[in-house]
Amino acid sequence: MNNVYKLHVRLIKTGLQNDPVSLRRLLLSFAAAAPASLPHARSVFARVPFPDTFAYNTLIRAHAHSSPSHSVSLFSAMRRDGVSPDNFTFPFVLKACARLHIGHDAHALIIKLGLGSDIYVQNGLISLYGSLGSVAGALDVFDEMPERDLVSWSSMISCFANNNFGYEALGLFQDMQLLGNLKPDEVTMLSVISAVSSLGALELGKWVDAYISRTGLKRTVSLGTALIDMYSRCGSVDDSIKIFNAIPVKNVLTWTVLINGLAVHGRSEEALKVFHEMKNTGLKPDHITFNGVLVACSHGGLVDDGWRVFESIKSDYGMEPTVEHYGCIVDLLGRAGLLNKAFEFVDTMPIKPNAVIWRTLLGACVKHNDLKLSEKAKVKIQELDPNHDGDYVLLSNMYGQVGRWDQKANVRNSMREKKVGKKPGYSFLNEGDMVHEFVSGDDFHPKSNEIKRFLISIIDDLRLDGYTPFTCNALHDVEDEEKEQSLSFHSEKLAVAFALLRFKDRRTIRVIKNLRICYDCHCFMKHVSNKFDREIVVRDRNRFHHFSKGSCSCKDYW
Repeated sequence: MNNVYKLHVRLIKTGLQNDPVSLRRLLLSFAAAAPASLPHARSVFARVPFPDTFAYNTLIRAHAHSSPSHSVSLFSAMRRDGVSPDNFTFPFVLKACARLHIGHDAHALIIKLGLGSDIYVQNGLISLYGSLGSVAGALDVFDEMPERDLVSWSSMISCFANNNFGYEALGLFQDMQLLGNLKPDEVTMLSVISAVSSLGALELGKWVDAYISRTGLKRTVSLGTALIDMYSRCGSVDDSIKIFNAIPVKNVLTWTVLINGLAVHGRSEEALKVFHEMKNTGLKPDHITFNGVLVACSHGGLVDDGWRVFESIKSDYGMEPTVEHYGCIVDLLGRAGLLNKAFEFVDTMPIKPNAVIWRTLLGACVKHNDLKLSEKAKVKIQELDPNHDGDYVLLSNMYGQVGRWDQKANVRNSMREKKVGKKPGYSFLNEGDMVHEFVSGDDFHPKSNEIKRFLISIIDDLRLDGYTPFTCNALHDVEDEEKEQSLSFHSEKLAVAFALLRFKDRRTIRVIKNLRICYDCHCFMKHVSNKFDREIVVRDRNRFHHFSKGSCSCKDYW
């Protein structure tokens, strides 16, 4: 950076500050020293009397990553000044637009200017469409490319992965391999790992890990961190630990990802231990690290440890706790049944509590059967976010648990009047390159009738072992038999019944669910794991539950 300033001073002293060739050299030096040099670069650029395409391109490129809004503004100024953009302009303009999630009209302009056949521009368009959620637009560009380089394939794989088309991303990666002339790099593999993580497909994850080792791709900090996260999200935090221990260099994110993984798998004390080990290395935890540690304390009921960690954010590191950190403490107290203390904490927060914090309190009140406080929390939520379906369901469940069926019906009627729809519960499990999806109470699966008959027989058998359906959260004031039937066909139960029918070997049954697992399904899974001597892993909206021999890894503290 000092060399750039020295160059500028030398140009001024020699009277060359307006010389086009000297200015080009100066702008290139500023670009190389970005982002620290960017304010000075803009100041110098403003004094250029007639900036040409090269000058604009240099500044647009320098700002594209760290200050994308300036790149877009410079491009607008370029157009106003009548300076023609070229094939070097658009890759960086598109990169800036992708980061800002803008630029729907960029493709039309590129075609109008006759630059649509440039491979670097096409690659930029794929990334842009991906950032805008337009997979079809990206695929159109990709399919029409006469030639594709590694960036083209990586960009399209990333587009699929980032828009929840995990299997399509992996399929395209396989297509790329069949070509035989392109070797995946770190960027490609990060997108492939992201796709596997979203699918929660452990066997695919192990294949990707082995592929990286087999091809000799260096395990950088980024790649190692992504693998740690992948194994955690696929339900095998033990494999995450193995990757973590094998990485020679770790940054804050690497430690944070392992802490988060241990937290959501219910291994709270281990997460806390890793946090202390991280501090001993001299690395400074960031806000995301603290969030993971607090989640671990909350899931493990480590109230005192959680308080100490929360207080250390400001006392030891001089950082202000975020609203997410305050929310974690509310969850910590709420799960532990310290409801009054949780409400007092919220009332004295220096940050205005948002709907998520009040929703956390509502969930805790429902869990601990405190109707009075749950209604207080609901009033606050109504002021901030009145149309969230989960709040109505929680309050409805609360009334069901205490047998206030009229009030439960009123909540349901209110949902209908306000046109608040209840999000349907669905679960899926992976089998090779197939995904089996199950929807609660629906005949979505082609073998639905067979699955339901088998599930009913399982429930009948489990009753003999002490399982009793928990019907308080069923939707209506109806006979127990009808309530039980409503609960029997929750999506995760259908998924497990299907797995028991389908898989005759000893494989672990892995289910991913979009909502939080209910109390009845949690009990059901424990009984099934014992009756059939099978391990079951359920990844719900909040965490993982590992069921084995009649017990759950959460120790029923969830």
